[in-house]
Parts: sequence; C-alpha cells; structure tokens
Amino acid sequence: MRDIFTAELTALGEDLTAMSRLVESAISSAGTALLTADLALAESVIADDHTIDAIERDLDERCVLLIAQQQPVARDLRVVVSALRMSSSLERMGDLARHVAAVARLRYPAKAIPADLESTFAEMHASAVSVAQRVTTVLASHDLALAEEIERDDDKLDRLHAETFGATLGGTQSLTAQETVDVTLCARYFERFGDHGVSVARRVVYLVTGDFADDRG
Repeated sequence: MRDIFTAELTALGEDLTAMSRLVESAISSAGTALLTADLALAESVIADDHTIDAIERDLDERCVLLIAQQQPVARDLRVVVSALRMSSSLERMGDLARHVAAVARLRYPAKAIPADLESTFAEMHASAVSVAQRVTTVLASHDLALAEEIERDDDKLDRLHAETFGATLGGTQSLTAQETVDVTLCARYFERFGDHGVSVARRVVYLVTGDFADDRG
C-alpha cells in the first residue's frame, strides 16, 4: 500500500513538471505573438490553454482523493498540499499567457505594442520565459539555488513593469487610448506571471525544507 502511495506522489510531481512545460511553451509563444503580430501563434496559445486547465483539474481531484483516502502526515502531507497550490499557480500562469495572446489576436494585423516600447516588452518576454524555464527545472530537480534565481527574474519583471508606467502615466510617450490600455494590461500580465512563478518556487522550498516564506502569488 505504501508503495502505491509513493508512486502516486511521484506521479503528482511528474505531472506538475509536465504542466510547467506547457506553461513555458505558452508564454514563449504568447510573447512572440504579441511582439510580431503572429495571429496563428496567438490562436494556438489560446486553444492550447484548455490542456493546462484539464491537467490542473485532474491534479486537484487526485490530491483531494489522496488526502481523503491516505490521510498523509508530515512531508507526505506537504507534498500533496504543495501540489494543490502549485497546480493553481501554474494554471494561472497559463491563463496569463492566454491573456497576452488574446491581446495580440485582438489587435491583428497591427502590433499591440507601440514601436517605442517594443524593447521593454521584449525584455519582459525574455524574463517571463526565463521564469517559466526555471520553474520547470525547479519542479523536476528541487534545486533551491535555482528557486532563488526565479525571484531575481521576477524582480526584473517588476522593474520593467514600473517602467511602463512612465509611458502610460508619466506622459513620456504619445499613446492612443487603445495603446495605453494594451500596454497597461500586457505589462500587468507579464508582471503577474512572474509573481506566480515565485509562488511555485517558494512552494518547492517549503516542500524541501518545511520553511515557508510569504507567498506573493
């Protein structure tokens, strides 16, 4: 019986990693679609998000069953509870990638991001992809040093997010009302994507050490 339970816990970890790989692909494609006005790529991100949602539902159901049937304690309970929280954060990251892709689709054939802000959003995209890649690796390896790197990537996203305020609120750029809305929303989507990545990283630290930092996600 214990062997079966251990196998189920292992499967939870593997499915979280698989879910994270899908999120990684989603944010990479969504950011590219946003920056290049690639309609087909944007639509593929939107269509594929249901797969991430389905994995989250399946993981959550299995976690609830494990708690009810196995009544785990100590580290086993941490694994199950952490899986519940991490699947929720990963699902939200997938949603945020879908939101970015939706903005790209809405503005096609034009680009949603003004030319003067493309470099800022290219950096945000790169940082978000880095967060996603590191999250996948941390879930698979439980590398605590790499978990700290996710926080640094998120710090960069926060800084870039703040920079966009100069364009939308400070009058440093001449933006139409539509451009202001698109810039504000997309910057927020990338910034929140990073926050949820930090949430996953902190859950991994909690899983390994039993110590839990404040959760921003």
